[in-house]
Amino acid sequence: MRAQRLDTRTLTFEVTDVPVPTPGPGEVLIRVAFCGICHSDLSLLDGTFPAMGPAVITQGHEASGTIAALGEGVVGWEVGDRVVPAAGRPCGRCPHCLRADYGHCTALQLMAFAYDGAWAEYTLAQALGLTRIPDNVSMEQAAILADAVSTPYGAVVHTAELKVGESVGVWGAGGVGTHVVQLARLVGATPIVAVDLDETVRQRALDLGADLALDSRDPELPAKIREITGGLGLDAAFDAVGLAVTFEQALASLGNGGRLVGVGMSAEELRLGPSMMFNLSRAQVRGHLGYEVADIGVLARLVSTGRLDLSRSISGVVPLEDVGEGIRRLQERDGSPVRILVQP
Repeated sequence: MRAQRLDTRTLTFEVTDVPVPTPGPGEVLIRVAFCGICHSDLSLLDGTFPAMGPAVITQGHEASGTIAALGEGVVGWEVGDRVVPAAGRPCGRCPHCLRADYGHCTALQLMAFAYDGAWAEYTLAQALGLTRIPDNVSMEQAAILADAVSTPYGAVVHTAELKVGESVGVWGAGGVGTHVVQLARLVGATPIVAVDLDETVRQRALDLGADLALDSRDPELPAKIREITGGLGLDAAFDAVGLAVTFEQALASLGNGGRLVGVGMSAEELRLGPSMMFNLSRAQVRGHLGYEVADIGVLARLVSTGRLDLSRSISGVVPLEDVGEGIRRLQERDGSPVRILVQP
């Protein structure tokens, strides 16, 4: 089969021929339909996020496809089933895994970082991490459920514990932030403020449910947020960028007792400011990563029933041989993409 192979020592990659993997016990072989290109993939390519597994690895962790073969002991699945594999698997050895509490694994292995991903014609996945995809959900939209939508869902529902009627700010309305805006609206947040440097991205956020979209360089940004929240500040803010400047701006926009959820990641150090002011504000800062496997099923139902529209989330599709072009488009923000997909 054809697969992209990244050498994590030299940070170079090529699309080449490799053997089709064989599913082991509890695993399935998936014929990949589509796989997203994520900013996490770029972090591995530039060395910001260190590799967790073999020196040479196949990238791609937002996949959809059909089951091509079943490993020993797999039940409940058949060849041809439309599925999305989880973008990680529990270690099976930590104290949580030993008592079957896999959702709290302390050494989670990340797909495309610790083991081969899905920028390939086929990929392996644990049967326990599969989600069945309804027939009326496109395989393109199904692919991005595995991170680009499920990670924001986890941030909104689980980490922020967002409630109906709470005010929300989203710093960075790109691939992750776009879906934070949509999901915050879906759970009843109001008002929703999107903050981004890109005018095109700000307009898209408005089209998808934001009540106000602001340029982070606007000197009136704090005053405008206070005005739209009736002088209270935000109940919840999401930093989908992960830079010090976005983190600090989001933190400063919180109302008393507000929550800041860090979703974006970088190598920059973050500061909370003077302890007196932080404590007096009763602000909460919560880090977020990933999602629960069950979240993908919830999102698939929301798309299937028309509650969640992801039609504007697919910004382009490139063949596997042109994965480098897809990476370039995301790196350079060419066309302000939400998600670019690889089609093996």
